[in-house]
Amino acid sequence: MTTRVTPERRVPPEERRVRRADLLAATAGALLVTAVALIGTVIERANGSLHVNWPPLYASWFPHLGPGTPAALALAALVIAYGPPLATRLPWRALLLTSWLTAMAWTWSLALIDGFRTGISRRLTTPYEYLTVIDRFTRPGPALRDFTHHILNTSPDHWPAHVAGHPPAAVLTFVGLDHIGLAGGAWAGIWCITLGTSATAAVLIALRALTDEPTARRAAPFLVLAPAAVWVGTSADGYFAGVAAWSLALLALAATRTTRAPGAAALAAGLLFGLTCYLSYGLTLIAVIGAAILLLGRTARPLPLALAGAAAVAAGFTLAGFSWWEGYRLLVERYYQGAAAVRPYAYWIFGNLGATVLVTGLATVAGLRHALTAAPPALRRLRHRPPGTAAGRLAVLALAALLTLLAADLSGMSKAETERIWLPFAVWLLPATALLPAARHRHWLTAQAVLALLVNHLLYTGW
Repeated sequence: MTTRVTPERRVPPEERRVRRADLLAATAGALLVTAVALIGTVIERANGSLHVNWPPLYASWFPHLGPGTPAALALAALVIAYGPPLATRLPWRALLLTSWLTAMAWTWSLALIDGFRTGISRRLTTPYEYLTVIDRFTRPGPALRDFTHHILNTSPDHWPAHVAGHPPAAVLTFVGLDHIGLAGGAWAGIWCITLGTSATAAVLIALRALTDEPTARRAAPFLVLAPAAVWVGTSADGYFAGVAAWSLALLALAATRTTRAPGAAALAAGLLFGLTCYLSYGLTLIAVIGAAILLLGRTARPLPLALAGAAAVAAGFTLAGFSWWEGYRLLVERYYQGAAAVRPYAYWIFGNLGATVLVTGLATVAGLRHALTAAPPALRRLRHRPPGTAAGRLAVLALAALLTLLAADLSGMSKAETERIWLPFAVWLLPATALLPAARHRHWLTAQAVLALLVNHLLYTGW
């Protein structure tokens, strides 16, 4: 009796070339992380000017296991095994809900590696954080009018770092939770995880509107299993990312008129953009991604209503007594009263990029290689109708997110801690993974999961 041996599929030369190029891109990303980690360690040990224990991350070396470890391992295995086929078969609305809930479960499991108290409830109650000043907002009106008087380190009763470093919508969010009975770090952590992971659904909605549904479906498992979940689950910046993502998703719906009420979507996008700007000064830069969305939609029709919505938020805060421009001016001064005065700009230009690789993963680096290749011809095709292929439109969106991140990097206002600060930008880099060859998706998902698990098990992240 003879046994028939099935011959292995010969990999076409073009496919081999693509695989090699993707691996080279991922290797370059890994080398960047290695270089900034080694150089940063030398600098920090020599003079302590980086003010981080494990460059380029604000973290400490702390190998450990925890209650969330089994769940994180099991969830990663399930998404790798079943995520890609499920993403192609589920009805669209079911895919959105499943992606959000799975991203939430992934984020919770990673946070619980440090235990509920350490990993969630204590994160937003440290001396730097928002919950430490809740009692100073018993009368929000006077506190808001007096807000800028406490930004500088030399001011009486100056705000802690995160309160001073953000417009008041950030702290007012947690004041509001406190006033409705959801007080304390546990509820604050639940709020940030729930809103932060909703960015997964928002980005999928935007992708479907701007590219096509198959592209969005290919990106879904990567959005779910993103290493960014390590920081979405531990900082208010995850919440900020969720708000910014929904602003851009609604703008995409309005620009492509893929909603029954494009005018209402445009107005809501503007309101959320205004809120985003009053959550974090630096998130005004998401306007670059918004401009790319209007470019892809080949329209400026949503702009008047979007601007009206943003202006309404700004007018509300201004009438309440807070001046955004004055707050930003004082923030810059406060920023250089602290660690930023000694943190070397030249190192953090590259250190921040290394941190971004750790947040978005090597699969995203490989996906961005495809995006950078496809972007120039895609930009040329935008003059035609329809404006290029779905892959080309995705490349333009990814390029806009990359430009936004680079602008923040060069500004000098992002020296370190960008693994959390840049979350609202990073979530728009992740969709570039949809450009990777479908046959390799499980391999790249494995790389994403392994990176997140290593970071959370080997390090104790500061945020």
